[in-house]
Amino acid sequence: MKFKLKQITVIFLYLTVVLSIVFIIIFLNEPRYIKFHFNKLILLFISLLVIFPITIKFISFFVKIFILKTQDTVQAVEIKNLKANEKYRKEFLGDISHELKTPIFNIQGYVLTLIDGGLYDKKINKKYLKRTEKNINRLISIVEDLEIITKLEAGELKLNIKMFDINSIINEVFEMQEIKAQKKNIQLKLEKTKEKHFVYADKERILEVLNNLVSNSINYGIENGITQVRINETEKNVLIEVADNGIGIEKKYLKRIFERFFRIDKSRSKKLGGTGLGLSIVKHIIDGHKRTIKVISELNKGTVFKFSLKKANEK
Repeated sequence: MKFKLKQITVIFLYLTVVLSIVFIIIFLNEPRYIKFHFNKLILLFISLLVIFPITIKFISFFVKIFILKTQDTVQAVEIKNLKANEKYRKEFLGDISHELKTPIFNIQGYVLTLIDGGLYDKKINKKYLKRTEKNINRLISIVEDLEIITKLEAGELKLNIKMFDINSIINEVFEMQEIKAQKKNIQLKLEKTKEKHFVYADKERILEVLNNLVSNSINYGIENGITQVRINETEKNVLIEVADNGIGIEKKYLKRIFERFFRIDKSRSKKLGGTGLGLSIVKHIIDGHKRTIKVISELNKGTVFKFSLKKANEK
């Protein structure tokens, strides 16, 4: 703002000099004009000299007011952002503490029981050791997922972009989720416009994205339901949708489903397993591809996740 004030001062000085030069030129070339309008020109020149410092003071005054208001606005925005970050940090620490506490306490309970003699009790020793292993694996999953998110956010996890057929990846995901789908008699279906759809992306990360979305679709799907992956092409992109006719998501929760550890139904989510970080990882991977993921859902009718990838020409 100081720079602008200096500019205004220079402009007024420049105008004063220009008018002085004009006055001299007129005097040299049009003496008659000077003779008849000399008083007016002198009056104009003097008026400029008088008005100039007053004008500068007024401009300076209003510029200072503007600067103060701007600073207040910037400070208000910064304070708001700091409060939002602080709230997010507290929520995150509370969530991660809760997620880690449960398996740690479970492990502690099983181990103490085994130490107190349960190790020699054939009825419980193997069962408790398996439960301990299950909780240890859960801890490992949480730590690994957090590590992936941290690297994605920091830009440390480099994407290995190459050309591949997205249809083959979807079929691979279906094979991985087949047993889980069969338990609820959920049909896995791929809708495609041609046999192969080639894209440029990180094959392993996109496999992770699709596996997570299909797994969630089955987890929150209904008995005898359907999970569909639909593929369409445009001139430059391949559009991918993962849709189901499951329980759906309430509108008020849609903005938060990509947050770390966010769960709509915590009791049900724990029974289904997972770390609560899957959709957050999905979003970070899609963001890493310079794309966006969208979700459309209606309670008791189903959910659709949509994203696109860069189209690759077939070889």
